[in-house]
Amino acid sequence: MAGVDEQNKNQMSYRRSFLLRLNIFFVFTFILFSILIVRLALLQFVHSPQLQIESDRLSQKPVKIPPIRGNILDSTGSQIAYSTSTQSLYLTIQSGFKEEDADKLANQLDLIFKKYGDPQQALTIEEIKKRIDLEHKQNSYSVPRRIKAGLTNQEIAIFSEQRETLVGFDIFEESIRHYEKSDVAVQLVGYLKKYKGARDSLDKYQTKQTEQNPKLQYSDDEDVGFDGLEYMYQDILRGENGIKSYPINARNNIVGAATITPPIKGNDLILTLNKNVQLKTQQAIMNHLSTMKHAASKPLNDGNDATTGYAVAMEVKTGKVVAMASMPDYDPNVWSGGTITTKALEDIQYYHLNGTIRQVYPPYKDKKQRDRHPSSLVPLGSTQKPLSVLIGLNEALFTTSYIYNDTGVFSFGAKGSEVSIHNSSNHAYGKIDPSGAIAHSSNTFMSEEVGNKLYKKYKGNIGVDVWDNYMKQFGLGVLTESGLPGENKGVIDYYHETQTGSAQSALVRASFGQQARYTPLQLAQYAAMLANRGKRLQPQFVNKIVDAHGNTVQTFTPKILNTVTFPDSYWNEIYQGMAKVSVQGFEGFKYNFLRKTGTSEQDVGDRKKVENAVFIAFAPAENPTLAVAVVVPDGGFGAYGAAPIARQIFDAYDQYVGLDGTPHPLTLSLVK
Repeated sequence: MAGVDEQNKNQMSYRRSFLLRLNIFFVFTFILFSILIVRLALLQFVHSPQLQIESDRLSQKPVKIPPIRGNILDSTGSQIAYSTSTQSLYLTIQSGFKEEDADKLANQLDLIFKKYGDPQQALTIEEIKKRIDLEHKQNSYSVPRRIKAGLTNQEIAIFSEQRETLVGFDIFEESIRHYEKSDVAVQLVGYLKKYKGARDSLDKYQTKQTEQNPKLQYSDDEDVGFDGLEYMYQDILRGENGIKSYPINARNNIVGAATITPPIKGNDLILTLNKNVQLKTQQAIMNHLSTMKHAASKPLNDGNDATTGYAVAMEVKTGKVVAMASMPDYDPNVWSGGTITTKALEDIQYYHLNGTIRQVYPPYKDKKQRDRHPSSLVPLGSTQKPLSVLIGLNEALFTTSYIYNDTGVFSFGAKGSEVSIHNSSNHAYGKIDPSGAIAHSSNTFMSEEVGNKLYKKYKGNIGVDVWDNYMKQFGLGVLTESGLPGENKGVIDYYHETQTGSAQSALVRASFGQQARYTPLQLAQYAAMLANRGKRLQPQFVNKIVDAHGNTVQTFTPKILNTVTFPDSYWNEIYQGMAKVSVQGFEGFKYNFLRKTGTSEQDVGDRKKVENAVFIAFAPAENPTLAVAVVVPDGGFGAYGAAPIARQIFDAYDQYVGLDGTPHPLTLSLVK
């Protein structure tokens, strides 16, 4: 019996324990439900307004509407690069969209495009599926996909009528870039590429990936500037996105009408470039290259191998560039749509870069042949000599009245290892002053009286630093600060010559223009600085920026980068010499003008020497308005290979702008 009682006691104890735990559970559950009810009440009656606002914010899907790109016009308002609008079809993928849905939609679109679309813009079913991008290879889930650009009116009508069945489609206005058919300064203007191709290669677009303002965010298929002014002024030309916001539910489905903030069209650039002067410059280069190519006798046939030519015309008082030609050029419309075929890129590979600001190679497909010809960076040759005389005068190496006996040769170096410098064709000019040395282009004067004396004055390598300082003050060996992407500082060789030869050799050779290679834009800036007596002006390409309504947004004023001060007698000395330089192609020119020819020698490949035609000039001499620089690699003598091109540039400027401030159109008798 004792065992039974013990068992009963255990059972009763267990029941009491179970009932206690059960009561605790119910009490705990009651407390939890009470807390939940109170929490729900708080959410409903206290926090509901704030949560509703948050819900509304999160339930908006913004879709960017791309802006229309601004235009680029010449100084007279003539269009050079302009955008036209087109209607493009975009698809926003809905939640739950699957492979079979993509197949069905592609077939449906194919039928619409074939029936109502432009046959020249036909798409295959595979291309349509690729643009739907179901696997998100090109776009994230929320980014609208551009299915087709350039919709016809019939296609627009169909998609507008079938909005309820064709869910997720939108039609946006976009721009297509066009370039003037006569190919105006195409390398300066530049071109466009797709943002998705530009962002990985250009720093400017890499930073755009973190842009927080939706109006400034780029889409992958957007066309962006990739070179030239299109790149340099990208932010100004682009404009701002519009925003189309859709209300969506928790399932990511559109549940109401959209609200739209329209895009803002990009601003327009009014260039300093004059279209007519530019086209005349381009034609002058190509005509002269053809003339030299087919010339049967000297001196023109010295330019038989010339295949390229470069010219820059800059206003002396403002720094405005009115013409910049890198020839031959190409049709920039090959970049239309922001893409280019492999074949087209291969065809223009030697023409699409701007040879007036960077190193561009001649258009020989065979590398061995190409390496036998100079690039667009050539030595100054004798165009260096006006500056050499200024340096000599300023360093008190001689005076304006100094008389030098030019025997036609100057020798320097250790006894038994002398190096001889000769004048062109071994001419001996006899007694000449500094201006005469410029007029006759005396290599021996520059070598003995500038280079060698500078070496002796500064006892070695210091003289090279002094020379370098003068060069840089005149914009040679430093950027022109034009702002153009890819601009080259030039190639300085006199320091290399100091190491491999001697400081004496470096200075002697540099004095007559054979120890550095510079760009045509640097040469034009240097010529303008000679013309305005020492003011180095920043090259300018834009007169003003205007908005879509023609209102001026920004203007530009001349910017002086640095000033070099010399006595008037020094400037007058070089002007006297430049006025007497023999030159071809300026017969009958009605203005007095100052000039300097150059025939720069260069070792290229297995050819012992090539001669490049170089020429600088400014006019009118009494009150210079325009400075011109022309470079023709492989062009022979500057007087024949480059000067005739410059004459036509001056004539074009005088005709359309006026060297004396008034345009002088050609008369009928002159035209005939």
